[in-house]
This record gives sequence, C-alpha cells and structure tokens, in this order.
Amino acid sequence: MAIVNVTPDSFSDGGDHETAARAIDHALACVEEGAVIIDIGGESTRPGAAPVTEEAEKARVLPVIAALAKRSDILISIDTYRAGTALAAIEAGAHIINDVWAAQREPEIADVAARTGAGLCLMHSGRERQKLDDVIADQRFFLKRSLAICDAAGVPRDTIVLDPGFGFAKETADENFALMARFEELASFGLPLLAGTSRKRFLGTATGRDARDRDVATAATTAILRLMGASLFRVHNVAINRDALAVADAMLAARHKPGAEHGA
Repeated sequence: MAIVNVTPDSFSDGGDHETAARAIDHALACVEEGAVIIDIGGESTRPGAAPVTEEAEKARVLPVIAALAKRSDILISIDTYRAGTALAAIEAGAHIINDVWAAQREPEIADVAARTGAGLCLMHSGRERQKLDDVIADQRFFLKRSLAICDAAGVPRDTIVLDPGFGFAKETADENFALMARFEELASFGLPLLAGTSRKRFLGTATGRDARDRDVATAATTAILRLMGASLFRVHNVAINRDALAVADAMLAARHKPGAEHGA
C-alpha cells in the first residue's frame, strides 16, 4: 500500500504531492515499483496538524482518485475518517476505506462500507482517551469496539483489515517496539493485519535519522512484521519495502517447505 498524501503538511512528504497532477504522477510511479494499493489522503494525521474541512479534503483527493481510476486498474484506498468523504471517494472510484479512527469518530463510515461493499481498514489509536497500560490489552479493547460498530452496520468480517496504529498515541519508542515484539498476539482477531511503520518517529529514535532518511529502518520493520504475520504494508518507499518482503517471503517459504525442519 503506497502512501500518496495530497497535503501540504504531512510529516515526511508534506507538499511533495500537493497538486493533483503531482499526486497522480507519484501514484503511477508507485504502481510501476510494485504497489498493489494506492492510499490517498487529504488531511495530515501527524500530531498537531491543522484540521481541514470535509469540502477541502474532498477537493484534494477526489480529482486524484477519479484520474487514477481511469488510468489504472490499481486498487485505491481513501485515507479518511469522514463518512461523507469516504462515500464520495468510493463513487469516484476508490475500493477501500482506511479510517484512522476505526469507525469511532464517525460510525456512519461503517454504514458506507456496508452499503458499497468497500474494504475497510480499522486503525487503533490512543488519541483523546486514557489507554490501558498493556499494549495488547488496549488493542483488544479499542478494536473490539470498532468491530462491534461494524457488525451492527452489517460490514462483512471478510472485508475488514486491522491496523495496530504504530505511532498513533504510542507515547514512546519503547511502546511501539513492545507492540512490534508482541505483534503475533493480534492474530487472535482472525483478521488480516496491516503494518504502518513507514518513517515513523520511533524509527528515528532508534536510528537517529530524520523522517525522509528512515526508509531502510522501515524496510527492516516490514521484514520483521511480515515474519510475525502482517499481510499489508503501508509505505512511502515501495521499491525498498518490496525487496524486504521478497526476502521475508523467501524465508517463510523455506520454513514451510516439507522437510525443512529436518535440514533437508
């Protein structure tokens, strides 16, 4: 899943793809590098970012979605927590809703997913609430609430992906790494898991590198989390993460090859 932020203020690529033309060109380049999904967002979700209106968000993302839908058969995801934007994006050609509030800011977004048949990614967040002390207990507490909203709206479980929300009100680098270390425990949900570590601050804490220089660190987490059960990876740099996944998948294939456990 390639990140295309049509924003002036996203944390590592703000302004890079602010115009529709630049966003479209970047999205098509990501497809050439091997992206399977293009995730298009019109509002920065970094801490302290200025909110935008729904009208402004639509004005940023809808022309990009419509153009990509005409020029490519790539899967398109809309990164929004607003039900109105989600519906307009689906009507413009998007296939997936990626909600950083996991249907808890605007529960109507689950109704949009149910009515349209769109895929729905539910991301864990600790923002604007008191979290539980245990990282996995808090994941379960928050995401079970989101899944209940989706069940009530009639969203089929086989259209849902879960994202543990690395960096979203995970207060320290240690908390993010603890979540990585216990990532396998999230398999208990029985749903595909998305990893969104790309260029996050906790990688800068570990490496000392600025946001734009964290692609190698991101690729390391991609390989690790693939081995721990992640199915989708939301990234800025498609090529380097595709390589990381190729190595991880080769190892997984070797692990599951008959006789591998005996050294055959």
